[in-house]
Amino acid sequence: MEEEIRFGTDGWRAVIGQGFTEENLIRVIEAAGWAYQENLQAQGIDVRSGKAAPTLFVGHDCRKDAHHYAEIAAQVAAGQGFTVKLSNSYCPTPALCWTVAHDDEAVGGIILTSSHNPAEYLGVKLRMADGGASPKEFTDRVEELLPKSASGALGPFEETDIMAPYLEALKGCVDAEAIRAAHLRVLVDPLFGAGRGYLAGLLEGMGVEVAEIHNAEDPNFGGLHPEPIEPNVNGAMAATKEGAFDAGFVTDGDADRIAAIDDQGNYVNPHRILALLVAHLVEDKGLSGRVVSTATYSVMLARQCARLGLELTITPVGFKWIYGEMGKGDVLIGGEESGGIGIPTHVKERDGLLMTLLLAEMMAQRKKGLRELLDDMFAKTGRFEFERRGLDVSESQIERFRNETLAHYDVEEFSGKRALGIDRSDGVKLSLEGDAWVMMRPSGTEPIVRIYAEAATVEEVKQLLDTAQKVVEG
Repeated sequence: MEEEIRFGTDGWRAVIGQGFTEENLIRVIEAAGWAYQENLQAQGIDVRSGKAAPTLFVGHDCRKDAHHYAEIAAQVAAGQGFTVKLSNSYCPTPALCWTVAHDDEAVGGIILTSSHNPAEYLGVKLRMADGGASPKEFTDRVEELLPKSASGALGPFEETDIMAPYLEALKGCVDAEAIRAAHLRVLVDPLFGAGRGYLAGLLEGMGVEVAEIHNAEDPNFGGLHPEPIEPNVNGAMAATKEGAFDAGFVTDGDADRIAAIDDQGNYVNPHRILALLVAHLVEDKGLSGRVVSTATYSVMLARQCARLGLELTITPVGFKWIYGEMGKGDVLIGGEESGGIGIPTHVKERDGLLMTLLLAEMMAQRKKGLRELLDDMFAKTGRFEFERRGLDVSESQIERFRNETLAHYDVEEFSGKRALGIDRSDGVKLSLEGDAWVMMRPSGTEPIVRIYAEAATVEEVKQLLDTAQKVVEG
């Protein structure tokens, strides 16, 4: 029986050699090609008409045999009549997205990556003509079109350098001279992922003194999980403090997510990064527009937006929903608690490299370190703590959670706090007194249930999570 293939919040992912095989990859690319063709036919364009063929870009991250699998994907797409251009080296997902968005002949992009998942996973992300994440209706159609077995013709493709133009574009997004004049010293940790070498090189080109760790060519990621959260960032936290760096910056497996570390080695979570960047874009760069975040947004972000007179739009979890809002226009920035933050005037996608450059620019222009910037923000928004957990639960527990908890769970009190409201738009989210909240939802990318909490103290957050874990586990 063929492997069941499902697209989660952003792509299809499976263990290499098990669910992720050449056979299944070909099935996915064939179905994706047909879906792209249907989109074009709706616009009156026939890929096989004999005229100039629309272009698909293909890229890959640093996982085992990723370039080999990307070559297979390129051949399959080319066999369907597309002009296919394959990145000649590993590349961050935002680099592929930016390339697609800035090529008039491009109708989409395919990147072989498993993002923040462990090294044994690989997957496929599909991107649309504007470089943004494929919407649910598109990936649903890909699932419907999946053939039962791999078939079809293969075709020729060309390799191309997508990194040089993308990196040059990033330089133009910030005030490089202000960064140069600040004489910053930073640590960069790509977690062995697709940002290695690229982000450090960008910063060095702007006069920043950079030390880069976890940058070897290692498809096993040195045993690290390439997601920029604790404890995966512990090495960067220690190195930033011991080296007396002004800041540390960490990107994930495909460099679309970011975390940061202050000069004392303290982890700066994405909630705080997004709230900082909102202030930077408005107060320092004179920009405006809507701010978009997911259901796990921070109270600090809501207060920051209210303070600056910005509209805050909330979506379900997953950047594809933020991308949908970007398509409607008037979006300044969009971000999620997992570290994916994007600015649509650059590309309608997350970009960990650009967010790092913007934080460096903010530090340079305000002449303050990350810790000082945060202290200034806390004085205006209040300080809130946040944590999430991924729970490995049994099939029966997940079934009970999906069928009972998601539909019926409701309480007047949760972990000693009065419940003020409940939101079931994506899982179950309880608003609690003191502006605290707790949320429980099945992951869209992994076979786990995620629980999230935000409150005024670390102790309160842990109590909320402990209670949520008992609810999920029954």
